[in-house]
Amino acid sequence: MDWLNYLDPLLQGAWVTVQLTLYSTLLGGVLSFLLGVGRLATHPGLRWLSICVIEVFRGTSLLVQLFWLYFALPLAGQALGLDWRLPPVVVGVLALSLNIGAYGAEVVRGALQAVPPAQLEAAKALDFTPRQTLWRISLPQAIPEMMPSFGNLAVQNLKDTALVSLISLGDLAFRAEQIRNFTQDSTTVYTLLLLMYFGMALVLTGLMRLLEHSVGRWRATGG
Repeated sequence: MDWLNYLDPLLQGAWVTVQLTLYSTLLGGVLSFLLGVGRLATHPGLRWLSICVIEVFRGTSLLVQLFWLYFALPLAGQALGLDWRLPPVVVGVLALSLNIGAYGAEVVRGALQAVPPAQLEAAKALDFTPRQTLWRISLPQAIPEMMPSFGNLAVQNLKDTALVSLISLGDLAFRAEQIRNFTQDSTTVYTLLLLMYFGMALVLTGLMRLLEHSVGRWRATGG
């Protein structure tokens, strides 16, 4: 089998990988802000809930999270008389999003805490509410500082998508393994796999840098 014949199934898998990366990165970004802001909330219930979610998903393996959501959650649902089976693509997006959200939450927390205390005190002197201080003072300064770290997390998330092949989701890694099992052409298949992941990572890095520059220009012009 000529290596050019490998490209069609690999590109089909690559499209699944791109969708997983896009959806999970966007959802993970939203979760990062929710958990990061919740981590600093004055309400103890909200703060401890955020801390628990962050620590659970930072402290456990992504592979175990995938297996738990795909295999264990439906069994737990059956014990309660409920159908909690999720499609593989939903499990993949959910696990990846929660994982990147937990790590991203610490990026958000650190950036918010890096805002100069004098500016927060000035906002309090101007009688800003906590919400106004967050939206008008803290976030506009913190978001540009978060962008390089979020770029790294996005690329890491792309690489982590390879794990979803273990729950039979037809991503790039799954298609490559199918071809390798059929042809036994490990060198060619894994070389193509490496190059395709590298190419996608370069594109994603470029997009994140463009976003970083756009956010930097937005901050420079005062929003």
